[in-house]
This record gives sequence, C-alpha cells and structure tokens, in this order.
Amino acid sequence: QVQLVESGGGLVVPGGSLRLSCTISGIAFNFARMAWYRQAPGKQRELVATITRSFSTNYTDSVKGRFTISRDNNKDMVYLQMNDLKPEDTAVYYCNSAQGSWSWGQGTQVTVSS
Repeated sequence: QVQLVESGGGLVVPGGSLRLSCTISGIAFNFARMAWYRQAPGKQRELVATITRSFSTNYTDSVKGRFTISRDNNKDMVYLQMNDLKPEDTAVYYCNSAQGSWSWGQGTQVTVSS
C-alpha cells in the first residue's frame, strides 16, 4: 500500500519562503510522474506542479516563477520550494502521482499571512 507523508508547512508572511517535502513508500517511486496539489478552504483540490521521472516539470500559471518542484529518486522524496508566497497560496498541500492514483496523505498546512 502506498503511503504519502507531507511535511514542511507553516505560517509565513507574504513574500516568505517554505520548502515542502513528501516521502513516498510502498511503491517503486522512480517510475512515477509525481505532483503537488493544494486545497484552499471552500475550494476544490487543484494541481500545482508535476515532475516526470526524467525531471521535466510543469506548473499551474499562478505559481510559475515562484515554485519549484524537484525529486530525489534515490530517497523516494518529492519537494516543493515555494518562494514569494502570497496570501492566496494559503492551503493544505498534498503530494500524489500526477493522476492522483493513491490514497491521499494528511497534507501539510501552509498559511501566508501578515
């Protein structure tokens, strides 16, 4: 069974930075196209960024130039570096496959507020 554990969230002022981490277990991770998602209060979960096993990346328009997704295939981990955070980035952040194939983890809360 695949297990996803997200960490690294917190409270940050606008313009600040956070680095999220996701640990994946229970699957041969290195073949999977991975993604970060987020869900803000009262909104549907949205896809934020994806990364292929060959490190090709894509981002939703609202985070382009500010967020960077990366992965370590040796450690079965995915990361999301978030810079120049804005209040509208406030959400619970989740990792999963790019298809959302696996059971969701608990997520990590990111709150951007002055």
